[in-house]
Amino acid sequence: MVPLIVFALLSLLGTSSSSSSSSSLISDALVLATLKQGFEFTDPALSSWDVSNLSSVCSWVGIKCSRGRVLMVNLSDLNLCGSISSVISSLDRLVNLSLAGNNFTGRIEITNLTSLQSLNISNNQFNGGLNWDYSILTNLEVFDAYNNNFTALLPLGILSLKKIKYLDLGGNFFYGRIPAVYGNLFGLEYLSLAGNDLHGKIPGELGNLTNLKQLYLGYFNVFEGGIPVEFGNLMNLVHLDLSSCELDGRIPHQLGNLKLLDTLFLQTNLLSGSIPKQLGNLTSLVNLDLSNNALTGEIPFEFTGFKLLSLLNLFMNRLHGSIPDFIADLPNLETLGLWMNNFTGVIPQKLGQNGKLQLLDLSSNKLTGTIPRGLCYSNQLKILILLKNFLFGPIPEGLGTCSSLTRVRLGQNYLNGSIPKGFLYLPQLNLVELHSNYLSGTLPENGNSTSNPAKLSHLNLSNNLLSGSLPFSLSNFSSLQILLLSANQFSGQIPPSIGDLHQLLKLDLSRNSLSQEIPQEIGNCSHLTYLDLSQNNLSGLIPSEISYIRILNYLNLSRNHLNQTIPKSIGSIKSLTVADFSFNDLSGKLPDSGQFPYFNASAFAGNPQLCGSLLNNPCNITTITIKPGKAPGDFKLIFALGLLVCSLIFAAAAIVKARSFKRGGSNSWRMTAFQKVEFTIADVLECMKDCNEIGRGGAGIVYVGKMPNGEEIAVKRLLGMGNNSHDHGFRAEIETLGNIRHRNIVRLLAFCSNSQTNLLVYEYMRNGSLGEALHGKSEYAYTLKVDEKSDVYSFGVVLLELITGQRPVGDFGDGVDIVQWTKMTTNCRKEEVIHIVDTRLTAVPPDESLHMFFLAMLCVQENSLERPTMREVVQMLSEFPRHTMNQSSSSSALQLQSKNTEKERDCSKVPPNVLIYGI
Repeated sequence: MVPLIVFALLSLLGTSSSSSSSSSLISDALVLATLKQGFEFTDPALSSWDVSNLSSVCSWVGIKCSRGRVLMVNLSDLNLCGSISSVISSLDRLVNLSLAGNNFTGRIEITNLTSLQSLNISNNQFNGGLNWDYSILTNLEVFDAYNNNFTALLPLGILSLKKIKYLDLGGNFFYGRIPAVYGNLFGLEYLSLAGNDLHGKIPGELGNLTNLKQLYLGYFNVFEGGIPVEFGNLMNLVHLDLSSCELDGRIPHQLGNLKLLDTLFLQTNLLSGSIPKQLGNLTSLVNLDLSNNALTGEIPFEFTGFKLLSLLNLFMNRLHGSIPDFIADLPNLETLGLWMNNFTGVIPQKLGQNGKLQLLDLSSNKLTGTIPRGLCYSNQLKILILLKNFLFGPIPEGLGTCSSLTRVRLGQNYLNGSIPKGFLYLPQLNLVELHSNYLSGTLPENGNSTSNPAKLSHLNLSNNLLSGSLPFSLSNFSSLQILLLSANQFSGQIPPSIGDLHQLLKLDLSRNSLSQEIPQEIGNCSHLTYLDLSQNNLSGLIPSEISYIRILNYLNLSRNHLNQTIPKSIGSIKSLTVADFSFNDLSGKLPDSGQFPYFNASAFAGNPQLCGSLLNNPCNITTITIKPGKAPGDFKLIFALGLLVCSLIFAAAAIVKARSFKRGGSNSWRMTAFQKVEFTIADVLECMKDCNEIGRGGAGIVYVGKMPNGEEIAVKRLLGMGNNSHDHGFRAEIETLGNIRHRNIVRLLAFCSNSQTNLLVYEYMRNGSLGEALHGKSEYAYTLKVDEKSDVYSFGVVLLELITGQRPVGDFGDGVDIVQWTKMTTNCRKEEVIHIVDTRLTAVPPDESLHMFFLAMLCVQENSLERPTMREVVQMLSEFPRHTMNQSSSSSALQLQSKNTEKERDCSKVPPNVLIYGI
């Protein structure tokens, strides 16, 4: 509240007809002192605002005076909070007022400032509307209200601002239609309404704003219809951005009249038809982005006149034909993105020879021929993505010296020859994918002692014809996280230097011809979660040092020649859920502690000398040995006799069991235990009472009971007629759960059956199921208990369950799950998401629900490569609500680096990294 004494002073000073200029300045100082009282976190930003010395006001931070009055107040980016008092309108000589880049909240209204020319309140948290009395602001030329929380119709009072040249109302929550009368603001040179909740048609009357130089209408707005042909009248337009607002129809050829245009962004809409050849008249174009639409036809020949063009993005359309040769002759071309179209023919062989090309993505087309040799002509190329084409021939040798490269993806082609010398050791590389080609030759050592490939984090050379030994200089890749070399012809030993890759998360050397022992240094790769050395010629011991990798989740050593025992210490890796030691020469007792009981029995197949209780192969049976010099025929005879004896024993047992079953009649019960149990079938049947029922579903009824030893079990009685009818899920559950042992999965202890009924006996879990937690009456979304590691897709499904309150399947019709239902229901549009949010989430702010929704949709991308890692998911969760975008990641970054960065992307679009770098 403003103190009464201040109001009194202001009243006295304002009503005195003989006030001097100094008293007027003191009056302004009192206003500023009052204004400061509504601020928070003013120190040290406003420490110079000394209220005890009002005469020093002209030396205060952000204050400028002239002729004894305050003319400018600039509080930009001072990290201030609080509210703005209406007393600010008493600074009646103010010319420039900026409150931008703070955290001011509440409503704001500026009136009476007849001298005000520039008003900037952008990048705050002001709310309400902007329905002010603008008729008094007769001299206002600049009004910037970008990125606040204004929620109202667009203000019509703006029409009173006859001198307005710059108007930015973007990045808010204005709704409704764009008023057609905005076309009467003839003096406007800059207009931005982007990033709101506007709808309806874009009024053609905006074509009357012939003084406009920049126009932004896209991002989160959803417009009906197409681009007004009247926009062809905006002859002074330099920058036009209508991206991401669901515009449909054809691109008006009248846009070819905008001869001064240097930037045209129409990406991420529903535009169709061919690209108008008249756009070739835009010879001043520097940036052209028509990507992510439904455009057809070929690249117009008229584009040959784009001598200033730096960025050309046409990806994610339905364009066809060849890539014109003149594209390579555009002298200033830096970014060329044509991926996910139907382009055929060869890549222009002169591409890159302009010396400025930095980003080239032609992936997911039908291109053939060879990779141009001059792509890195002047050492400018940073990103090269040509995957999923029909390219053949060698990788150009010149790329081996292209020190500017950061990201290369050439996989899934028909490339042959060797990898250029020095290529893998380039200093700026962080990702290399050459998989699924016909590359041959060896991986040479790093021959350049000055080259330090310390940034490479992802190397995929799998599914090629590479041979020879693995280089010891693999240890140079100190930041490597993913190393995939499977399905090649590598031989020799795994170099011990592999242990120097301390950041390694995934290592796949499977399906090669690697030999000798597994180096014990592998235990130094302490961050590994995935290790596959299967289908090689490895021999010797399994190093116990593998147990040092405490977060290992997947281990595959199958189909090698490993011998002796499996180290017991491997069972101590609690994160290990999948392991395969099959088809080796392993022997001795299989440990029965730690994780070993949870592994599938097939994980140890093909090791006849392995024994132990987990394999139903006791270790105390004396083995038959062959004396040196004993004839092999004797052994064969003994072996045959042994088989015959075993067969007779099994046959007799089967006959006895069959007779016993027959004598027992149709009501006899059989119980099969998957581990040692201390209860009988009679104990199980005793549980099946109405008072013990705890659940009922489409598959059957569940009972709980306590066994004589105090152990609690859950008995599921499956509907149906036992062994003589359809099993209603019995067989599926037996085959799955009977072979799975994991600390996070309920254990199947046994099953019982007779001719009429099947029973499944589980360990009893008091906390219920995940489904009950998600969809029961209790605050799961509010308890924040989703903290276990899980697959990214599954995590996304769980997020959708939390957000919507829906079950994953069964409630949406045949063949439709929660992911498909969500996409169909919302079309991934922000305004539709609110309609599917669980009504019980009243305590969760809408923006948080929206953030979680978009994150969930990233996790459930159909293409696994497009999903984030769990590490990235955690980062996105922890960084909410601030979101930034790599400025080099797409053409729209030129606009978004300063606008719309605070809002979420449309989930129906491909994630930012995919838009840039292909798939």
